[in-house]
Amino acid sequence: MKTVRCNLCDEDDWKIRFPANGNHTLGPDVDAYRCTSSEYGSHLQIVECQQCGHIYANPRYDACELLEAYSTVEDETYIIEQAGRKKTFAKHLKSVEKFTQSGRNRELLDVGAYIGVFVEVALANGWQAMGIEPSQWAVNYAQQKGLPVLQGTLDAPELHGRHFDVITMWDVIEHVDDPSAELDKSFKFLRPGGLIAVHTMDIDSPIARVMGQRWPWLMDMHIHYFSRETLIRFMKKSGFEILWAGSQGRYLSLGYLVTRVNGMSKPLGSLVNKLVNFMDLGEVLVPVNLGDLITVYARRPKQAPDTKSSGTVRRSD
Repeated sequence: MKTVRCNLCDEDDWKIRFPANGNHTLGPDVDAYRCTSSEYGSHLQIVECQQCGHIYANPRYDACELLEAYSTVEDETYIIEQAGRKKTFAKHLKSVEKFTQSGRNRELLDVGAYIGVFVEVALANGWQAMGIEPSQWAVNYAQQKGLPVLQGTLDAPELHGRHFDVITMWDVIEHVDDPSAELDKSFKFLRPGGLIAVHTMDIDSPIARVMGQRWPWLMDMHIHYFSRETLIRFMKKSGFEILWAGSQGRYLSLGYLVTRVNGMSKPLGSLVNKLVNFMDLGEVLVPVNLGDLITVYARRPKQAPDTKSSGTVRRSD
C-alpha cells in the first residue's frame, strides 16, 4: 500500500471521507475488479483533498498491482449482458457524433475497451475504430470476434505515433492510478480539434450525497471519485476545452439489475428476483439513470501545440 498526494492539485492535505471497509491486507482481489462485480461496501480508505475537493482512495495499492489485477481479470457476466451494453453504447455514439463530423474514415480509440462492445458499435456506424484494454481474457474474446482490440494501456508501443479524431473512456478513469497522466496522454494522441468523451460516476450527485457510505459505487476497484467540477478541472488542466457535461444513464436487463439490487440488499434483491422470474422479465432492457453517472465531452484546441507531458502531474491554477 502506498500513500499518495492529490492527483488534481498535488497537495498532501486531506481528511477522511469514508473509513476503509473490508480486508485489504492480502493485496487486490482480482474478482473485485470485474466490471460486473457487486461487492458493494468493500473499499479502501477514501479521502477528500482539503485544497481542491478531489476525492480518492488513500492509501492504495501500487499502480503495478492494479495493472496486474486488470490484466488477469475475467468476467463472463459481462458477456451475458452484451445486449444492454450495445444499446447503451449506441446511444453514447450518437452523443459523440453530435460533437464531431460523421464517422466515415475517421479514427476512434476506445480506452478500456474490455470485450470491444463499443468498438463493434462504432465500426458498424462507419468509424475506423479500435480499442486498447489491459485484460488479456477480454482482448482474446474481442479478437476472436474479429474486433481490433489490443492488449495494454495508452503506453502500448502499438499506439506510438498514432493520432485519432476521437478518444472515448467509458467507466475507465475512476480505475486508473494517475488520471492526470492518462488525460495528458489522450491529449497527445488526439489530432488538433479532436474529441474526448469521459464517462464516470458523480460522487457529488444528489443520490450519492444522500446515500453517503451506502452509495454502491464505493468499491475496491474505484480509485478516484469525481464530481462534475473536479472532472472538468482535470480535463482543463490537461488542455481540453469543455463542450458539454451532464448525466447519462445506461440500459440494463432486469435480470442483471436484480443482481445490482442484491449486492446492496439481499432481502430486497431476493424479493425482486422472485418477481422478475415469475413474470419472465429477466431479459427485458430498461433505461436506468439515477443521476450519478456523468459524461464530459471536450476538445483538443485546433491551434494548441503538442507540448503535453504524459507523465507529469501539474498543479492546477
